[in-house]
Amino acid sequence: MNSLLLAALVLLSQPANPLARPASPETRLYELRTYFASPGKLDNLQARFRDHTMKLFEKHGIKNVGYWIPIDNKENKLIYMVSFPSRESREASFKEFGADPEWQKVYKDSEANGKLVEKIDSLLLTPTDYSPAMKDIKNPIDPRAFELRTYHAAAGKLSDLHSRFRDHTAKLFDKHGITNFGYWTPVEKSRGAEDTLVYLVIHKSKEDAAKSWGEFGKDPDWISARNDSEKNGKLVDKVESVYMRATDFSPVK
Repeated sequence: MNSLLLAALVLLSQPANPLARPASPETRLYELRTYFASPGKLDNLQARFRDHTMKLFEKHGIKNVGYWIPIDNKENKLIYMVSFPSRESREASFKEFGADPEWQKVYKDSEANGKLVEKIDSLLLTPTDYSPAMKDIKNPIDPRAFELRTYHAAAGKLSDLHSRFRDHTAKLFDKHGITNFGYWTPVEKSRGAEDTLVYLVIHKSKEDAAKSWGEFGKDPDWISARNDSEKNGKLVDKVESVYMRATDFSPVK
């Protein structure tokens, strides 16, 4: 038998490694959107998404990833993430969505007694090469605490920060019961592209998160990785953290 053919057959006969990453990084575009609801209108805004908006998003090629409400929601926020095959498809999908007569009617009817949203923040994101494969994660028994964390890297240190997460941090999160959901950076030439890492992790509860972070911070492997990576200066200038609960209509719970 031809030696090349034999080698190919041997490779094909071996079981696939479930932890192996795809040959090429994920290319989908993600968008993190934060809606600041008008006073007293957060429930109405959620109802519009639950009953109409999400279905219309899917109709126009906008994939619903997750919807969350901050646990400490002093600013009346709804935070959600959607995704698209590309930047171009995003533009086309939102244009079609905005022109859809069904959406226009829903929008008009839902705001008959006043607008539902005061302000919208949007951040376009691309997955890092170490971000887990995106999937719906459901937990039908107990509501879990999602933590949205934004790291602002020190000048010139974003690449080193990625290396630390890729080689050490993400694995240590798993070790201490912190579930890695996704890691992203802002798209090229956009706000924060040079120094920002956005990621989402999941805890059993906010109280359990405090325990996990405490154990993580004392782990000798983490201390060694941190010290080695910061011999030439700290990697992070600022960390922002928001604890959230998934809405009842969120694909991920």
